Amino acid sequence: MKRKIEIIKPENFEQENHFYPKALNSQLHAMVSHFFNLDHSRVIKRYTHLNPQVNAKMLESILKYQNKHFYWGGSDLFYVTTEKGQRSMVVLETNSCPSGQKSMPPRTDADEHRGYRYLIENSFLPAIRKRRLPQGSLAVIYDKNYMESSGYAQTIADLTGEVVYLIPHFNNEESFLGFDDGVMFFENEGKKNFIRAAFRYVTQKPWNRIPVQTKTFIYNSVLVCLSGGRNKLVANKAYELYNSEIFDSGLRINTPETIKDVSKLEIPLWVQRFGGKAVIKNPYSNAGQGVYTITTEKELSDFMKNDYPYDQFIVQSLIGHYEWSSHSEHGRYFHVGTIPNKKGNIYIADLRVMVYSSPKGFFPCAIYARRARKPLASTIEDSSWEVLGTNLSVKVGENDWDSETSRLMLMDRKDFNTLGIGIDDLIEAYIQSVLSLVAIDKMAQNLLNKKGQFKIKLFKSLDNDESLMKEIMI
Repeated sequence: MKRKIEIIKPENFEQENHFYPKALNSQLHAMVSHFFNLDHSRVIKRYTHLNPQVNAKMLESILKYQNKHFYWGGSDLFYVTTEKGQRSMVVLETNSCPSGQKSMPPRTDADEHRGYRYLIENSFLPAIRKRRLPQGSLAVIYDKNYMESSGYAQTIADLTGEVVYLIPHFNNEESFLGFDDGVMFFENEGKKNFIRAAFRYVTQKPWNRIPVQTKTFIYNSVLVCLSGGRNKLVANKAYELYNSEIFDSGLRINTPETIKDVSKLEIPLWVQRFGGKAVIKNPYSNAGQGVYTITTEKELSDFMKNDYPYDQFIVQSLIGHYEWSSHSEHGRYFHVGTIPNKKGNIYIADLRVMVYSSPKGFFPCAIYARRARKPLASTIEDSSWEVLGTNLSVKVGENDWDSETSRLMLMDRKDFNTLGIGIDDLIEAYIQSVLSLVAIDKMAQNLLNKKGQFKIKLFKSLDNDESLMKEIMI
């Protein structure tokens, strides 16, 4: 398929183009609707009532904090428990440029643009207004998820009254985009069309074709990806640093126990450390790619036989069934899972919570869940990924993707009830997501010097991966 730049004009938003069929006529669950209507003060009051060790003023300052680089992100969380029944939301990873809008039911009957409007109106446009930008147009650049990328482009056009350029920017393909002294442009009939601000949905190695610093405002910048938005290794270091900073507040980002900066040869030792059950991750992949669940010697052996494009890995404790979860420093977590279906099957499901930073602080924008292909059981007969893997994306080619929407779980009246979570769990997931975004944003701030230049030496000390360093476009 030959890709092309599209010109998006105002007043052409058609819902069927930007939402999954399953979400088009869905009705938001009353409990989720109530959650979205909670203001900061009520969230803080409820959370500190249930967690009296948490400093309310500190939580308020975090929810009202304005990120400087990481404007919108989505955290993937598991709802887990211990053998003593202590439940919590655990952050698996946090993505810059996350999906989620196309799966979100409307908050009201008049809510045509749904989450697209909340994000653009409350976060993207205010971020543009407070900056001195070069002359030029508005654009959305993408390499995946055309449904949402075009939805954002149409929403920006509707809210600004301007033409918006929807520009494909795929890895290892001929590029439509260039940069002239840091200003993004595309050529049309031999003339450069400059872009003053771009909404980015470029997810696959964005650092190899977009500079870390640009004069064109990019929402979110590639700096965010390197600081943890698309770099699981640096993200975990960001979480640890931020957890140390907020330790006295009673707050913390919950994550699986994580071993960082692991070479391939070391991996069997760390898998053994976790009792033979672990998750190995390529730190720079997303959409379910580059994640390997290890529950048997054969799965470990199969992993070690292959070659990989990067030099560094992270190894995490595996959260599965109580009978086969990892032993970690936090004890043994296992999945709460979905409510049993009529066959008695319980499935692992994760929760994606998308939040955005605005002049008034952080707000949730979209939520959905995804369940695994096969039910959770006390023993694993086949591939553990079939039981543990929840991501819906299926890679069918270098730059082509499909989605297994049959496993998508909406926040509607039907699906939400099967998740087995309540409003307090949604609040916990929201707070965990905000903490994760702030942690990565602070890492991004630390990676710039006083002149706003990228600290390449500091980044290399945090992530000494030569294969990655060769890809980064400074």
